[in-house]
Amino acid sequence: MKTKAAIARELGKPFEIVEAELTGPHYGEVLVKWKAAGLCHSDLHMQTGDLPGRLPIVVGHEGAGVVEAVGEGVTHLQPGDHVVGSFIPACGHCPACARGMSNLCDGGLNGTFGVMEDGRYPFQLENGETAGAMCTLGTFSQYTVANKNSLVKIQDWIPFEVAALVGCGVTTGWGSAVYSADVKPGDTVVVFGIGGIGINAIQGAKHAGARFIIAIDTDESKRDKAIEFGATHFYTDAEEAKAELPGLTWGLMAEKAIITIGVADAKVTSDATDMVGKRGVVVLTSMGGLDNQSINLTGLFVAQYEKTIKGSLFGSANAFYDIPNLLRLWDEKHVKLDELITHRFTLDQVNEGYELMEKGGGGLVRAVIVHED
Repeated sequence: MKTKAAIARELGKPFEIVEAELTGPHYGEVLVKWKAAGLCHSDLHMQTGDLPGRLPIVVGHEGAGVVEAVGEGVTHLQPGDHVVGSFIPACGHCPACARGMSNLCDGGLNGTFGVMEDGRYPFQLENGETAGAMCTLGTFSQYTVANKNSLVKIQDWIPFEVAALVGCGVTTGWGSAVYSADVKPGDTVVVFGIGGIGINAIQGAKHAGARFIIAIDTDESKRDKAIEFGATHFYTDAEEAKAELPGLTWGLMAEKAIITIGVADAKVTSDATDMVGKRGVVVLTSMGGLDNQSINLTGLFVAQYEKTIKGSLFGSANAFYDIPNLLRLWDEKHVKLDELITHRFTLDQVNEGYELMEKGGGGLVRAVIVHED
């Protein structure tokens, strides 16, 4: 079938809007008509080369839509079901899944190459090239075939725009605080970078009972949203926050720091490590290229104060539990989702959305693509 899609074809170049031929669904696959897709910074990592992958690739890994058809071997979904795409599948039987770490499922290893389980690339372009789908989702396409382990069924009354966000950014940020950082009631938490992930790390920390939540972002326009979602303090300068933290915490510093900026560097990791106290935990959620040295620390104080630096993928969450759980929390007004969306674009405007995200200063927190029927 024919589908309109946005692809990353060359490093450093804008996404291209193309018409592609889509094959499938094959065994274990599901044909999905996407209704809404989230603009996440990780898609830009494919454009910049910060993530290893195969180009061209149909980008987009946050999305919600409707099942059109299912392939053999698919039993938990049927045509007409509403689904959210999880950018990491959960097969349930690999060593990681068996240990309760489905966010590290082996099935997610080829996500940025976009290859299906049978080894094919599902999109054929007009020039004879084949293209994969990012995380086997490719939500910047009207239609895609997705791995059955990457689709979570949701109630059909939940708005697609809201549902799309919990496929990556919301769950990653919320889980970075609740699971990876293990925020406790009364903790002081510092969040670096108040974008789509950081804003949800804030509300995750608030949900977990943090006393003080210190938001740090160079973009002053994000102050009001940070406060709305639970931050108690906002700084545009890390040094200023670092200087005021001892007085705020009676000299104990923060218990947790979460790094969610677009690309982490050694400076922000050092700042985060300085701002946590004894047995403090620094969660590194931000990604960077293979040549990006984002950790360079003096080991003396890390050792003497027993500080911990840990990575976080998908907020250490379980897609098939946490995606429905966050939607329930939204329905019960314990977390904000509608309020995250500050901008809407069509698929043709995808580059405009990312330009605004990169430029900053426009108050963008989360943007979504609303697919035209």
